[in-house]
Amino acid sequence: MIKFKTELKWALIFMGVTLAWMLLERLTGLHSTHIDKHATYTNFFAIVAIAVYVVALRDKRATDFNGSMTYKEGFISGVVISVIVGVLTPIGQLITAYVISPNYFENAIAYGVANDLTTQADAEAYFSLKNYIIQSTIFAPVVGVLTSAVVAFFVKSKPEVIAD
Repeated sequence: MIKFKTELKWALIFMGVTLAWMLLERLTGLHSTHIDKHATYTNFFAIVAIAVYVVALRDKRATDFNGSMTYKEGFISGVVISVIVGVLTPIGQLITAYVISPNYFENAIAYGVANDLTTQADAEAYFSLKNYIIQSTIFAPVVGVLTSAVVAFFVKSKPEVIAD
């Protein structure tokens, strides 16, 4: 049996939620007509991400630790989820760039240049699949570990004492 089956499940769920968020951003125009608002509204994904970690660690506590989980156990579980998410992140970026929102980089470059926010060269360097893969592959596990450190504190529990 896989030792980290629960973590693998939640890392895959996290990636699915991330892709659903990207689709929502595209459908609401944040990757095109409302790209000027993208930098603000994309930050709301943090709430969703934290919620996924809370549910994941609660599931880990219930499923693998019989309702009792120490801070260390919760933190390690969150770190494992974060590492798996980090490994899967380039695939998520490829799906986003080629399937969900193939015009995002082009639109972001055009917006930045047209509004004198950046030069064409800088925009092309920043808004590129390669740069997004590098950034997100580093960012996802780092933020995941930090999130795990906080969430594990609130999800930890002591074993129930059964009175004689």
